[in-house]
Amino acid sequence: MSGPLADIRILDFSSLLPGPMATLLLAEAGADVIKVERPERGDEMRSYSPRFGKSSVNFGLLNRGKKSIAVDLKDEDQLQNLIPLLRTADVIIEGFRPGVMARLNLGYEDILIINPSIIYCSLTGYGQHGNKVDVAGHDLNYIGDVGLLALSMGTQANPTVPPALIADIAGGAYPAVMNILLALLERSNTGEGRYIDVAMADNLFGFMYWAMGNLSAANQAPVNGSDEVTGGSPRYNLYPTADGKMVAAAPLEDKFWEIFVESIGLQGEYVDDSVDAEKTYQQVAALIRRKDADFWEEKFKVENCCCSIVKTIGQALQDPHFQARGLFSNFLNNEAGEKIPALPIPISPNLRKCCERKIRAPCLGEHNALLLHKNHY
Repeated sequence: MSGPLADIRILDFSSLLPGPMATLLLAEAGADVIKVERPERGDEMRSYSPRFGKSSVNFGLLNRGKKSIAVDLKDEDQLQNLIPLLRTADVIIEGFRPGVMARLNLGYEDILIINPSIIYCSLTGYGQHGNKVDVAGHDLNYIGDVGLLALSMGTQANPTVPPALIADIAGGAYPAVMNILLALLERSNTGEGRYIDVAMADNLFGFMYWAMGNLSAANQAPVNGSDEVTGGSPRYNLYPTADGKMVAAAPLEDKFWEIFVESIGLQGEYVDDSVDAEKTYQQVAALIRRKDADFWEEKFKVENCCCSIVKTIGQALQDPHFQARGLFSNFLNNEAGEKIPALPIPISPNLRKCCERKIRAPCLGEHNALLLHKNHY
């Protein structure tokens, strides 16, 4: 199977994480993704470490199965050679600051002249209009600006940085894919393209639906680490074990809470956590700390009450459940033929290209000769 997007060509002018993650998903669904990079250096992520072949492993994981052309966008002759690809592309995605592509004569209005049905996606932190369009930022800034970080950021003595790049992936890459697919569906019905403005900060508010609801409907402003799913409840919390590992306990519903408290031996006044949630938490923590993680893992397997032991990434990669589901059955190769597991992505296996199990990321400018000539259509 070649994938449901086998007839779609995408020119990817983005770099680093959000745009390349988006086009990785589209490439895995069969799209022909052509990565447009600057000469000599290419995508900055190529230079990161650790290495996997000539480029960083980060670059390889995010750009598996794509093509690469190296083009100086400020050089008029090289830009002219790019025009046939611009004319035949279905989708353009870019991640420059607002106005940059227009100054290069590659903005949406410029492309419309030669390709009226283009779907053009701009992916930035703050979008194409508003007071912050020119403000530089990264993931931590975006989640901080929208109030998400304030919900659970540790203490002043021990501030906690989230372990995932939430804005880049969930606020940027995934919404870009969703909107591009919707625009492709719309174009199949109308024949018309679409301009898409994806602002990573905008898309984070959905993660705080409950916090927005509490504040808007009941004037209850969430406080750092104090709400039900941010560390303020003994029913949704982390508990250290005797051997320094951690129980992730999430028995939110009463039916699971009743099983949980019985399985750990919690008794008396502490069972009703609505009386004094902090005291209940302290008692639960004291009980969990008496036994090693292996004891609790076996206990919770039997009780099945939404509790588990926190795993390392190495343990997760070896987990028989994920192995059985085939998450790591595709591979990333490098130029030397070495391989590592490819990045699992949220596209159903039966909607992905299934004939290629070992694919590498492109070398910088690898496809210039194939794609950059004036007679290419």
